[in-house]
Amino acid sequence: MNLSKSPPPVVTAQTPSGSTHIRSFVHRRAHITPSQEQAIAEWLPRWSIRYQDTPIDLAAAFGRPAPVILEIGFGMGETTQKIAQARPGDNFLGVEVFNAGVGALLKRIHENALDNIRIIQHDAVEVLRDMIAPGSLAGVHIYFPDPWPKKRHHKRRLIQPAFIELLASRMAPGAYLHCATDWEHYAQQMLEVLSAAPLLRNTCADYAPRPDYRPLTKFENRGLRLGHGVWDLIFTRRAAQAAPAPETA
Repeated sequence: MNLSKSPPPVVTAQTPSGSTHIRSFVHRRAHITPSQEQAIAEWLPRWSIRYQDTPIDLAAAFGRPAPVILEIGFGMGETTQKIAQARPGDNFLGVEVFNAGVGALLKRIHENALDNIRIIQHDAVEVLRDMIAPGSLAGVHIYFPDPWPKKRHHKRRLIQPAFIELLASRMAPGAYLHCATDWEHYAQQMLEVLSAAPLLRNTCADYAPRPDYRPLTKFENRGLRLGHGVWDLIFTRRAAQAAPAPETA
């Protein structure tokens, strides 16, 4: 098939948002395969949601009401696909900025006839802030985010107090947040930041065993064979605290 060599379309805001937050990614010239490029051209309009600066109707976006699980940074979509297949009763909203990953997940959606995944190709902070209504998420997955290992780059890490405050506000009471990383220092920072969030409660004393629903990827299996650690953290959203009763005379 003769495919155009022009860059595949990117579904993002058409104008800068004016936001001053530190983005959790940098634009890299990542390789994209012809099949990924073709998947974007053919399937992006069907399975994507365009960025907008107002909250979206999640039930309408998925064509049904169901618990919505947000995944931030789904990479090549392997884990997203497997979890969505195992949990057909849930809706999965994946946020990713890189074309190769978006194209790879679109291929998985099409090849496995999955109808419970939607994609937003945009900055996750702006998606949370603008598109997700407070208290609307049943769960959040953040698996192996960029660790930014150099100390001077730690400020670019996604898991920061301000981001977690925003994220927790979009979770419904009882919703869960599941993070995983293979960088021990980042795991320690995650534990510190999440434990300090007033709306979140740790389900374990510190780190959690890997739940059955999170499959091991080939890269994770390779790391485990080499003796690399992986740390999972699972927190839940506390119920909103009731306003204090007025004092009586």
